[in-house]
Amino acid sequence: LTYIGTLAAIIGIMSAISGNAFRAIICLIIAGACDMFDGIVARTKKRTASEKNFGVWIDSLSDLLCFGVLPAVIGYSIGLNRAYYFFIMAVYILAALVRLGYYGVTEVERQSSSKSCDRVSFDGLPVTTAALIFPLLFCFRKILSPELFPPVYAFALACTALAFVLKIKVKKPNKHGITAILLFGIAIFVYLIVMN
Repeated sequence: LTYIGTLAAIIGIMSAISGNAFRAIICLIIAGACDMFDGIVARTKKRTASEKNFGVWIDSLSDLLCFGVLPAVIGYSIGLNRAYYFFIMAVYILAALVRLGYYGVTEVERQSSSKSCDRVSFDGLPVTTAALIFPLLFCFRKILSPELFPPVYAFALACTALAFVLKIKVKKPNKHGITAILLFGIAIFVYLIVMN
């Protein structure tokens, strides 16, 4: 699932570069869906400590591409092509990189601890929330004027980047929360397909 999500991100990046932001947003949603379930599938397998560490880092590397690089490239494809927009996109990608690096270290430490238990919260907004934030924003693209949507998207990138690195505790969703997030994502996906 991690590799399928990564392939979706690669297709999304190529789509955005070629000017198809809609297809790129759909790829972002698909990458988010894959990421939602890859950990659940991994936990059903008996794994060595090395395999668990590999899973943490390969997931983080994939997340950087899917939820760090892809949303920024989508921004470029919708018109974020001035110097200050490049700065915002670069800060967004760097914030995602820092967030994922920090998560990787703390997750490996948590899993190797003798008191290892399920994670109950995250430090900072998880980067995977990009799979909901930016597609949701795209739902309002036709309501906003073509001149207004790019600055709104850039503002969302900046706010999300800040949320990635802020020292805030974000509770990990339980089964009901995961179900709600999944249904919300499906609703966004269906709306975008129908309204395109």
